[in-house]
Amino acid sequence: MTIAVYCASSNQVHPHYYEEAERLGQLCAESGISVLYGDGGIGLMGALCRGVRSRGGQITGVIPEFMVAEGWNNPASTETIVVKTMHERKALIADKADAMVALPGGIGTFEELLEVLTWKQLGLHTKPIVILNTKGYYDDLLRCLDKMVAEHFMRPIHREQMFQVVERAEEVIETIKNAPRWSKDIRREAAI
Repeated sequence: MTIAVYCASSNQVHPHYYEEAERLGQLCAESGISVLYGDGGIGLMGALCRGVRSRGGQITGVIPEFMVAEGWNNPASTETIVVKTMHERKALIADKADAMVALPGGIGTFEELLEVLTWKQLGLHTKPIVILNTKGYYDDLLRCLDKMVAEHFMRPIHREQMFQVVERAEEVIETIKNAPRWSKDIRREAAI
């Protein structure tokens, strides 16, 4: 199995976020799960990579050329794939992954998470999506999604079954394995 992990590159966040990112990396490696990520060497990306590598696991970074030119790539990654654009990066990660996990992050992480949720809602993929809600980080987003349902901008099935939410890294892998099955035919339910 290969999972995509979306997470922050900020190096100024609460230590608990780093701990959960590193722990998720360790758990993936211990379970024989390969990781795909944005190839950043700092923040939660760096912690995730350290966790995977500390247990001898495989982690592949996917990064655009302009970020490599800035020196933002992580030489500790097992493999680095350099692409031309951010769009190529996101598409390649989503295509190669068997599941997606969102850790806390900034607007880039939110954008990646919302894009794969949109694609799943439209039946463009059927892969499990897990939100690691460390320290309640995603509580406001989850309330916003609840409001979308209440205001009829999203169907209840999308809020209830399209993704799962956990609070600890130890819950992620089992949640992926037990995620509700999703059909590409769901696109018939996409319209409100």
